[in-house]
Amino acid sequence: MSDHVLVTGAAGFIGMHTAAALLSRGHRVTGIDNLNDYYDVGLKRARVAALEARDDADRFRFLKLDVSDEAGIGGLVRDDPPDAIVHLAAQAGVRYSIEQPMKYAVSNLLGMTVILEAARHAGVRHLVYASSSSVYGGNRKQPFSEDDRVDNPVSFYAATKRANEAMAYSYSHLYDIPATGLRFFTVYGPWSRPDMASWLFTDAILQGRPIRVFERGRLRRDFTYIDDIVEGVVRVLDAPPTSAEGAPHALFNIGNHSPNTVNELIALIESLTGRKAIREELPMQPGDVEATYADVERLRTAVGFNPATPLEEGMRRFVEWFRGYHGI
Repeated sequence: MSDHVLVTGAAGFIGMHTAAALLSRGHRVTGIDNLNDYYDVGLKRARVAALEARDDADRFRFLKLDVSDEAGIGGLVRDDPPDAIVHLAAQAGVRYSIEQPMKYAVSNLLGMTVILEAARHAGVRHLVYASSSSVYGGNRKQPFSEDDRVDNPVSFYAATKRANEAMAYSYSHLYDIPATGLRFFTVYGPWSRPDMASWLFTDAILQGRPIRVFERGRLRRDFTYIDDIVEGVVRVLDAPPTSAEGAPHALFNIGNHSPNTVNELIALIESLTGRKAIREELPMQPGDVEATYADVERLRTAVGFNPATPLEEGMRRFVEWFRGYHGI
């Protein structure tokens, strides 16, 4: 077990939950985030406040710091070298990447380079970083396997995530840095992002506003509950790859291996809230894919775990949290 873990994007959805899990395991955690305004900064600050209110918060410190800040990150790892890094900071959002590609170039490409350099100079035992199921693009073969070709991203966000994988592999090869990329599949749960379907639909249905439904709700997603994602992150962190078969670099899907249609998600929220959705039907959007579906055999074999929380149970927990957070 690593003693000191640097978690980037600690004010984010997955970052907050990961930091909490590491604290529960006895780690000392440094969390960084630039607190940008892509979505409500108040929600990000509330996540940090929740971490700082924990009984074990004496082992947690938060710094407002951008991963693209080479001098700032360099100084941080020189002054207090981490044993491991969990790199979750990124500019998120498939559709937003079409509107603001430069934000993705700075956060996802420059930021990844800065973190790779930090990992190299700190001599970390393991760098675990967030990739995405979006790297599979429009692949028709289902479920998606880590061995599939991923040469044709259909969004710039996906392109940056695929680039991150190649960048990490090069550093593993050149500097013998154990690094693992995690391809997350449609994560949802308490403290999630307001731009995600589970949040958007729940909020609109509770408020009696229309929801935007693309491609008649027939798109399928491998919705994966946040606790399962974090369990996967933590288990992988404890199992750095070796150079036995080349560079010490690995890739894993982390998904529920059980895709649902968007229509099924909507029906479930209607049942949980007791309210009917008002639907605005729209065509499929640029950058979207028809389906995501994770093959998780490699993860199961490596760390003895795969996500399994049913969508019904995960959404029940999310809607309960959502009502409590908003007081509705």
